[in-house]
Amino acid sequence: MKRQILSGNEAVALGAYQAGVKVASAYPGTPSTEILQNFATYDGVYAEWAPNEKVALEVAIGSAMTGVRTLFTAKHVGLNVAADPLMTLAYTGIPGGLLMVCADDPGMHSSQNEQDNRFYARFAKIPMLEPSDSQEAKAMVAEGLRLSEAFDTPTLLRMTTRVCHSKGIVGVDADASIDVPVAEGFKRDLKKFVMIPAFAKLRHPLVLEREAKLAEVTEASAFNRIEWKDTAVGVITSGIAYQYVKEILPDASVLKIGMTFPLPRKMIAAFAAKVDRLFVVEELEPYIEDEIRIMGLAVEGKTFFPRLDELSPDVVAAGFAKAGVLPYDLPPAAQKAPGSEMPRPPLLCAGCPHRGLFFALNKMKAIVHSDIGCYTLSVLPPLQSIDSTLCMGASISMAHGTAKAMAQAKIEDKRPVFAAIGDSTFFHSGITSLLDVIYNRGNVNVIVMDNRITAMTGGQQNPGTGRTLQMEETVAVDIIELVKALGVKRAREIDPFDLEGTLAALKEEVDYDGPSVLVTRRPCIQLFRQDPQAVRVVDEAACIGCKMCLKLGCPSISQGGIIPDEEGKKERRYARIDAATCYGCTLCEQICKQDAISVMAG
Repeated sequence: MKRQILSGNEAVALGAYQAGVKVASAYPGTPSTEILQNFATYDGVYAEWAPNEKVALEVAIGSAMTGVRTLFTAKHVGLNVAADPLMTLAYTGIPGGLLMVCADDPGMHSSQNEQDNRFYARFAKIPMLEPSDSQEAKAMVAEGLRLSEAFDTPTLLRMTTRVCHSKGIVGVDADASIDVPVAEGFKRDLKKFVMIPAFAKLRHPLVLEREAKLAEVTEASAFNRIEWKDTAVGVITSGIAYQYVKEILPDASVLKIGMTFPLPRKMIAAFAAKVDRLFVVEELEPYIEDEIRIMGLAVEGKTFFPRLDELSPDVVAAGFAKAGVLPYDLPPAAQKAPGSEMPRPPLLCAGCPHRGLFFALNKMKAIVHSDIGCYTLSVLPPLQSIDSTLCMGASISMAHGTAKAMAQAKIEDKRPVFAAIGDSTFFHSGITSLLDVIYNRGNVNVIVMDNRITAMTGGQQNPGTGRTLQMEETVAVDIIELVKALGVKRAREIDPFDLEGTLAALKEEVDYDGPSVLVTRRPCIQLFRQDPQAVRVVDEAACIGCKMCLKLGCPSISQGGIIPDEEGKKERRYARIDAATCYGCTLCEQICKQDAISVMAG
């Protein structure tokens, strides 16, 4: 058998291709993004970035309604956006296999919350599979599609960050046993696909019948297995937690659950009957533990293992030590390296086009509702120029609500209200928010930051870039023309590298009564190479160490040597610009009142 080292995301993409998936749709979101990026490279498939996850799932549903095997992917908060079609899809079902991959992010490595999406499977009453490694991730794709077709339902494949991004050995040969049905095309079935109340009432009992049938299937699933060893301690676990349990308690009996909805209750009861102490080790919520308690079984879990953050071998070991299972003391915590208590915070890239805008907004002392994107980093020192971040598209709606509330309650606050949103996020869910502002006669200053790419998730295409996921040329949506079509009468582009012009534009919009849109248009710095002719340098003879340039938060700028001072004043240091990382955006040169920064001599 041929083997390769693949990440979980790469394994899912390969599994989908080998299982006969022909259509895939998603919106990029860490940690799920690489699934579609890899799937799109295979021959004979169609893959697309949709404007948002709701649209992506609806595209996938339409595909599966024709009998074609289909893939949908999203990160955990993305499934929230797609929950509306999902809940009714559970009623209608689909003739073609539909696998929904949801990547949770315990530890919030790149997310605004760490919700546990296992509850979506129980909520919608659809089967759920959870891989523990890349090999299982690949194998579960085919099984998920099989379950989908056998039970007329979408299947949820729940991943987590560690499974998505960790690499493992995977057998990459195609499985000859996979039976790919021949798509028969769309067949009209009004009572199945048109969910008016009368028809929905007919479908709901079928959902409950399906759940009962799936309860029998999970008892025989090959992904649920008991590994008998010492029965003094029995551990029920799933997903990446299984790997940690096996590492920390290699001699314990383990019930590994790979099909986690419905849970294999008979198998759980049989396992519990033969062990002296029963534990559940799972990340985040006590999803499995609570179900076992409902069964009336004595079980231990979240008393020893946290509901916060992701698990690790150390965290699992600490939990079992607290429970008195481990016979030894844990090793002392590793010593921190000097200075590690106050690490340098993450910053916008050197040359990032967002920096100039947020520096100007800080000067404005405005109320700034921000959105999800790289620019959220502007909340950190020294920029500290945003006041809220909630979810995709919320910046405009929240700014509208703030402005309306201040006017209605006659709150004496002269701070202007701005909404800051990226181009991809605007296409995702900002358009409807702006439409609400226009329709309801709002007075909000909206700034769309067009950096020509979906930057935060790694540089994916979007409706404004002119290319699809599979790099086909397409229409590039003009944001200015779009917002004017919505009814915005005042919309224009500005250059965020022109500080004076940006600040002037912001002040002008504050004086305008009504909704307005500014579009900052500069490409993400990661899209082009550094221009060595544009690198800036500090003239130490002119620098007075005022630290004004440091207020930009540019990682290329730091403090250098001490400035000689014969009068014994407070110590000052020269500014220093790292020529290897400077992109020559000129912002530091513009704010230096001493004219101490200029282009490096060739």
